[in-house]
Amino acid sequence: MTAQLIDGVAIAAKVRGEVAQRVAERIAAGKSRPGLATVLVGEDPASQVYVSNKRKACAEAGIEAEPFAHKLPATATQAEVDDLVTRLNANPAVNGILVQLPLPKHLDEERVLSAIDVTKDVDGFHPLNIGRLAMKGRDPWFIPCTPAGCIRLLEETGVKFSGANAVVLGRSNIVGLPMAMLLQRRDCTVTICHSRTRDLPAVVRSADILIAAVGRPEMVRGDWVKPGAVVIDVGINRIADATRKSGSRLVGDVCFPEVVEVAGAVTPVPGGVGPMTIAMLLQNTLTAAERGES
Repeated sequence: MTAQLIDGVAIAAKVRGEVAQRVAERIAAGKSRPGLATVLVGEDPASQVYVSNKRKACAEAGIEAEPFAHKLPATATQAEVDDLVTRLNANPAVNGILVQLPLPKHLDEERVLSAIDVTKDVDGFHPLNIGRLAMKGRDPWFIPCTPAGCIRLLEETGVKFSGANAVVLGRSNIVGLPMAMLLQRRDCTVTICHSRTRDLPAVVRSADILIAAVGRPEMVRGDWVKPGAVVIDVGINRIADATRKSGSRLVGDVCFPEVVEVAGAVTPVPGGVGPMTIAMLLQNTLTAAERGES
C-alpha cells in the first residue's frame, strides 16, 4: 500500500484564499480591516522568522499587521511586556494578539498569556480558552492554531471521526493536549501516549487516526502503524544529512519512507501540518474581527 499524501500546502492555500475573500468582502462593505498585533521578545532567529512569515501572510490576506508589530529586547522586564499587552488589549484596531513563544526565561509565560484579552487570544493559549475546550457543553473563543490545522487536514481528507480510535503521541500544552480534546469533541475514542507509555508501539498501532507530536525524529516506525490508518505528523526535526548541500534535512516524528507504505493517508514533512498553522492564525484573526462587530 502507498498512502495518500495529505497536501498541507494546497489545503493551507485554500484556507488563506477563503480568509482573503472574506476580508475583501468586509472592506467592500465599509467595515474595518482586521488587525493582528505581534509581540517578539528577544533575538531568537527561529522566532524572528516565524513572526516575519506571519506578518507576510497577513499582508497577503489583507489583514493589518505591520503597524502593530512590536519587538522588545531580550532584557525586557515583566512589567514592560505586561504593559504592552495591556495597551494592545485596549486598542480597538487590534483584533488579535500573538505573543511569540518561547519567551526569555526570566519572563513568566503563563502570566503574559493570561493577560491577553481572551477575545483577542488568536493563538488559543489563554487558560480560559483551553479550559473551555476541555469542558463538555462549552466552546472556546479560539482553538490553538496547529491543532485546528490538523483537524482541517483530517476533514479535507474525508476522515470519519465518530467512533474512531485516535491516538495522540505527545502531551504538550501547544499541540498534544488540545489535539486530544478536539478529537474527543468529534466523538473519537482518544488515547494520549508518551515516552513512558508501556508497550508504546502497540498503543500507537491501535490508532485509526494517529497524531504524532512528540518531537523525536522518525520515532514512529512503519510497524507501529495500523494498515490504512490516517497519520498526521506534527514533528519538525532537523537531522544531519551529508548528501545535502546544507548538511542537514527536515524530518517528522514518523519514519516517512516506512509509514507511507502502511498508512492510508499521511502528511509529509515539510509540506504537511506546518503551512496550516499560519493559515489558521489568519482565520482566527478574521473571526475575532467579525465577533467584535456582533
